[in-house]
Amino acid sequence: MSTVPTFIPGSDSGVLLLCDHASNHVPDDIDLGVTRDIVNKHIGVDIGAGPLTLALAERLNAPAILATVSRLVVDLHREPDHAGLIPVASDGHEIPGNRSADRDARIARFFAPYHGAIARRVAEVRPELIVAIHSFTPELERGGEERPWEVGILYNRDDRAASLALSALRERKVNTGDNEPYSGRKLNATLNRHGEANGIPCISIEVRNDLISDAPGVRLRAELLEDVLKEVRNGLASKGASAT
Repeated sequence: MSTVPTFIPGSDSGVLLLCDHASNHVPDDIDLGVTRDIVNKHIGVDIGAGPLTLALAERLNAPAILATVSRLVVDLHREPDHAGLIPVASDGHEIPGNRSADRDARIARFFAPYHGAIARRVAEVRPELIVAIHSFTPELERGGEERPWEVGILYNRDDRAASLALSALRERKVNTGDNEPYSGRKLNATLNRHGEANGIPCISIEVRNDLISDAPGVRLRAELLEDVLKEVRNGLASKGASAT
């Protein structure tokens, strides 16, 4: 399997979709020191996020860029100097093969091409809205509180898109987290780099992974989020938000 990011060209829909954790692929020449079932867990891939991104790209006729390598190889949703870029442990699981990993080599091989592809697309078309699709586990294996939200909207300083998305989801009676189960003020690397740094409205959408673990679930949530994202895009356009 290629580690070049998957690019769906779409059309000039105004929306650019991203999926940092779409894949559970580990290249043959990288030994993480864990079994395949570990890579298939939420620590290795955002379960359902890739199929959901593809479904939304089709419904919105929107361009999309999806990662093609597991987040255990390199976490593309981290800054290059972040300690978790190449994780040595995740949710109670040790990743021994990463202890001696060549950080610079993995950045050059995986991180730079992915973020380079996004940067080029943003420069070429300047989307009205950038949306990163993620999924989260209902409960961490290492313990902690149950996560009841169906969807979470994550954002940092720029809340233009987030306020519209939160309103649209709650109007539809969706149990929605506001910067939950994670805060975009702490974990927002991809959108900080490509959205906020360019003054483009942006949000991360986190969907609870048990809701998108099969094709019917993906279809149902894609239908919901298609309507929500159209409402957000139209709301931004009416306010002239993307021009700021």
